[in-house]
Amino acid sequence: MTPPPATPWLRRFHPAHPGALRLFCFPHAGGNASYYYPLSALLAPRIEMLAVQYPGRQERFNEPRIESLTEMADVIAGELDGLTGEPFALFGHSMGATVAFEVACRLRARGAEATALFVSGRRAPSVPAPGSVHLATDEKLIADMEYLGGTSTQMLENPDLLDAILPAVRSDYVATETYRYQGAPRLDCPITAFIGDVDPRVDVPMAEAWADHTTDDFRLHVFSGGHFYLVPHLEAIAETMSLSVPDVQTLSTQN
Repeated sequence: MTPPPATPWLRRFHPAHPGALRLFCFPHAGGNASYYYPLSALLAPRIEMLAVQYPGRQERFNEPRIESLTEMADVIAGELDGLTGEPFALFGHSMGATVAFEVACRLRARGAEATALFVSGRRAPSVPAPGSVHLATDEKLIADMEYLGGTSTQMLENPDLLDAILPAVRSDYVATETYRYQGAPRLDCPITAFIGDVDPRVDVPMAEAWADHTTDDFRLHVFSGGHFYLVPHLEAIAETMSLSVPDVQTLSTQN
């Protein structure tokens, strides 16, 4: 059994080849590290996936939640400091895409440039995304979760489960809806964006604006589906990511 990372911020689900490319994955609002277990299974053993676990959920349920994406990125970048000596990439869905981008910017400022940034279901940071759902009643917050999909009906209809998850969901909505892009030098790694063709939160022009955040290549992949289009298309997404990153042996030879 591969030992877990020595930080509560990261979870490793499957072992990978020695020196495999490391992929940090960032969950959506209300999400947790376990959401990426199926993706980890598809990527292993060529890619070592480490899923980020935000405080306030699952085994970190009793820890104080963070209601600022920039503060979240500050903390996570510090936690990843000792894990970026080898080639690494980042992937995030929805809120997680913005966190992944902000973390990539901070790591780059520390001298660690990502091999690739993958962003899913999220408009570019430079495209404003105002919102006020975090100020609404629990009923309206639940309605928005139901509208976007991604949360099981059983959970939405279970009062006890809802009571357990709503505080973290609301905190994530606060962080997402109050986020304001402060500007940053363009990344020097390629950015690949994934969206659903009927996602109510992001359309093609909003996703294409990610191209403005890199000096390298940009690619956009549009799949059928809404905000959580990635669930039925997970194998295609895993294949795209696998083909988009260089082989670790090639990188070792070049270095």
